[in-house]
Parts: sequence; structure tokens; C-alpha cells
Amino acid sequence: MTSLLPALLCLGLSQDQGIHTQAGRLPKPTLWAEPGSVIPWGSSVTLWCRGALEAQEFLLFRQQQHEQRKTPIPWKRRNKAQFSITLMTEQDAGRYYCNYCSFTGWSQSSDPLELVVTGSYSKPSLSALPSPVVTSGGSVTLQCGSGEGFDRFILTKEGEHRLSWTLDSQRHTRGQSQALFPVGPVTPSPKWTFRCYGCCRTRPQVWSHPSDPLELLVSGVSRKPSLLAQQGPIVAYGQSLTLQCRSDVGYDRFALSKEKEQDPTQSLVLQPQAGLSQVNFPLDTVSSSHGGRYRCYGGHNLSSEWSAPSDPLDILVAGWFSDRPSLSVQPDSTVTSGENVTLLCQSPNLTHTFLLSKEGAADPPLGVTSEYRAQRYQAEFSMTPVTSAHGGTYRCYSSLSTSPYLLSHPSEPLELLVSGGSEDRSLPPMVSDSQRGLTYYEYVLIGNSVALVLLPLFLLLLLFLQYRRQSKHRTSDAPVKDPQPEENMELDPQNRHDEDPQGVMYAQVNHSGSRIRQGMAISPSSQSKELLDTKGKQEEKDKVMDSQDAASDVLRDVTYAQLLALRQETSAPPLFPSEEPPDEPSLYAALAIS
Repeated sequence: MTSLLPALLCLGLSQDQGIHTQAGRLPKPTLWAEPGSVIPWGSSVTLWCRGALEAQEFLLFRQQQHEQRKTPIPWKRRNKAQFSITLMTEQDAGRYYCNYCSFTGWSQSSDPLELVVTGSYSKPSLSALPSPVVTSGGSVTLQCGSGEGFDRFILTKEGEHRLSWTLDSQRHTRGQSQALFPVGPVTPSPKWTFRCYGCCRTRPQVWSHPSDPLELLVSGVSRKPSLLAQQGPIVAYGQSLTLQCRSDVGYDRFALSKEKEQDPTQSLVLQPQAGLSQVNFPLDTVSSSHGGRYRCYGGHNLSSEWSAPSDPLDILVAGWFSDRPSLSVQPDSTVTSGENVTLLCQSPNLTHTFLLSKEGAADPPLGVTSEYRAQRYQAEFSMTPVTSAHGGTYRCYSSLSTSPYLLSHPSEPLELLVSGGSEDRSLPPMVSDSQRGLTYYEYVLIGNSVALVLLPLFLLLLLFLQYRRQSKHRTSDAPVKDPQPEENMELDPQNRHDEDPQGVMYAQVNHSGSRIRQGMAISPSSQSKELLDTKGKQEEKDKVMDSQDAASDVLRDVTYAQLLALRQETSAPPLFPSEEPPDEPSLYAALAIS
């Protein structure tokens, strides 16, 4: 009988609406749900209500469309009661309260619990603007959108304490609705994983399926890894593609992200060796979705922070368009190092950009905007000047501005042969005519100017050296002759000998004619003998003089020349036996030409 008294008392208070008059005398209970308040459609959930120790009965009710529904719950424990939902549906979703009854009456209601069911609508999309990779301390905007026409969007953050934000939707283009959630500042300590949902204003506890999870990668300042494609930056449609991320830092894991995609791919390093680590990211068979710009990041297991991003790698998918441009070369496919070569890529179909690639080159292909000429789209790729490093096999592709990472079929291969020149391994840049400017012509003009200045100086130097050589040769090889006294000739060796104690003999010859006459220093004994020669001797001398006149015509423009022969040894006896021969006999000759 005593056990029925509290139950009857609570029942009587409830029937007399004593729940309102007696409220406030007991502590407010606590209401929560396990495993959580957001439950997928068809799953089970348990609601718990905890009150004071003197609680005799618990009551759970749901508020829906301004109506109250009260459900008595038999108690199993003195201060806590549970209510289980084995199959969650839309009818079970709503706002719940609970209270309890004791000997003194009913407690006030608990705080409301929003019990949500998910999976009633298709999932929205969640993306990060501008990228899911955020610098430590930075901010990012998360965009949740859908074509279902939701009135509201809910963003949730996964973790120990589940957080959520709700925003009214904004109408977007083509019937799309979206909401923008600002997030930040972002720190590397916790994981930043988000999902979003959509719902209608009339049924706020009935949500859509969750979006795909979006994890923010918090990048730091540690050294960036390198990213490369084993097949090269241009891959054919249908070919397999593998990207490799590697570093000498010794990272434990790598992440690969593609621009404008929100799901970075992560992979663990299996066997790092001597501080070197790398991971291959196989991307399966290449399709149009694989074209784009990629980056990779490195990280350590004990930290949620990632490294700085690698340099971007553009993957171009060839064969997506049916167009196949043509490639030609001017002036010829076989050239000499130092010449100017132009590769011409053209197509009759609409083309915004032409790309030129060299077989085996690791550098990305060179792109040039097309021009429409003679009913064809074309672009020129110039090599100025060409070197041996330019030799190789080339192909060109066409692309459209709407799909810059999707290319046409390649042109037929063109092999460029460069002969001559040094083996220069550095490849000068290939530029289009619009990019070349006037720099090349300025270099040509400067080179020609320098050549015009140096060429006359060089010629003058050659003439001077030739003149010196001929003068020395004439001085050393000419025989010693005794010229006949002629007009304007002065011959006074005796006086010169008297004036020069060293025994140096001088002779000066002045002639008004156009020919060069020679004068040589002779001894007195030789002079006496030569003056007594016969007429035949004179005729032989005239012949020698005439041959010298012919040789002297080369130097007709010379106005004055002085020849000096030093230390010329002679075997002739001294002029005067009683005197000693001079220590350094010398020979001078001065020639004057009018």
C-alpha cells in the first residue's frame, strides 16, 4: 500500500494540473540522447532523464506543432529513467522535454532536446573556398549548397564536442540554394572535419542525408615536398596515371589535393629510408576529370599540421577533342646551331591556345594564344638562336579556354636536327614573335657597330706589321753599293768619319724624283775602286736600280722612312790600319721621297 501512495499522488497531481502549480519546488531535470541527438533514419536511440533522488516517476513529452504529448515512464532507478526508440522515423523527430514527480509535487521541465532524423532528402554538397588547405592561423569559407530548395542549412563539426551552426539559405543560380559559413582562425591542434545538411523551415528536425565529409588541411612552414607525374605532364585519354610525392624531410604521410576539389587523398609512407620518403598516388584510368592542377603535402603522425604545398603540377589530358593540328618548321628541320627556327602549329577548327611539347622533356609544354590568319588558327613558336639542346621530337596540341586541361589529339611528330656548335645543355627559351620584342635586334645592332669600329683598326695594324716586316727584310738583305754621283747627291764620308770617333759612317741621299734612291755607308777604299769601274759596270748597276724601283712602288705613299741596322758585323778590314776598329759598328740610311 505504501508503494502505491506516491504513484497515486503523482497521478492525482497530474490530473489536477498540479504540474504547473507545484513547479519550481524541485530541481530541474536533465534530458539527453544516446548515441546522440542526430540519428539516421531507421536507427535506434535512447533518451535519458535524470532528476532528484526523491523522484518517484518521470514524464517525457514532445512538443510538435504547438501541441503537448505526455507519456508516463515507469521508473527503474530512483533518480533516472530511460525511453528507447528502436526504429527512428520522421514521426519520432521533434523537440522533447522531461520532468519528474516526488512527494512534494512535480518538477519544472528540462531544457528542450532537439531529436533529429537524417536521410529524408538527398545530400547537399560541401566545399571550401578557396581551398580546403588553410595556412595555420588563417580562415576559410565553407559553402553548403543543394538543388532541393532547402530553407536552411546546418553545418556540423565532428569531434568530442559536436558543434553545429544553422543559417538560412540564399537563392543561387539555376534553382540552387546555398549558405556560406565562415570558419577560422584555424589551428593545427584539433582535426577540422565538417559535414552539412539541408532542411525545410516547417520541419526543422527532419534533415537530409549528410554531405560528404570535408577535412581542412592546416599547412605550416615545414619544407615542401616535390610532386611529379611518372608519365609526364601530358597523358593520353584512357591511359593509367600515377602521381608521386616525395621529400627528403622524412614525412610519415602525404596528402594529394586537386584544385577545386574538396577531398584531399591521404596516404601513409610504408618504408621511409634514410630520411627519404615517397608515396605513389595511382589515379587509375585517365578521364576528363583527371585534368587539373595538383599539389601535395607532407606530415608527421604526431602532428595534425601539414607542410607547405609542393609546386603545382598541371595534368593535361590529350585526345579529348577530335581535332588534330599540324606542325611545320621554318626554314628547315635540319639547321645549324645559331640559326633562327620557327615552329608553326595550326588547325582549321576553333582553337584558343596551342601547346608545344618536346618528347622526353620534364618541363611543362609551352602555350601560345592562337591567331586567326588565312582561314586557319595558328601560333608560332620561335627559337632564337637554336642550339644543340633544341634538337629532338616535337608535337603540338590545341585546347579551348573553357577546358584548359583537356587537349586535342597530338600532331604528327616533327624531328628537329641541330648540327654544329658546342654541346650546350642549357635550353634557351622558346618564345613567340609577340614575346620576343626588340631585344634581339638591339644585340645585332650593337654587334655590327663594334665590328665596324674594330675592322679598320685591325686592317691598319696588319698594314703596319707588313710594312715593318718588309723594311727589316730590305735592310738586312740589300747589298752595299756605291752610287754614282748624281743630281743633288752629297757624299762626304771623310768628314763624317772625322766627326764620329766611333767610326760610324753616314750617307744622305736627296732625290727629287718619284722613285726611291738608296744610300749606303761605304769605306774610302771601296769608294775609290768603284769610281774606276768601266762602263759595263755602270750598266749592270742601272739594271739593279731599275729592279729596286719596281719594288719601291709598293711604298709610294710613304713620305718618310728611317731604317736602322744595329750591331751589323762586317769582315772588311779597318779603314786605317793604325786605328782600332769601332766597338759597335752601325749603319744608318735615310730615305726621303717627295
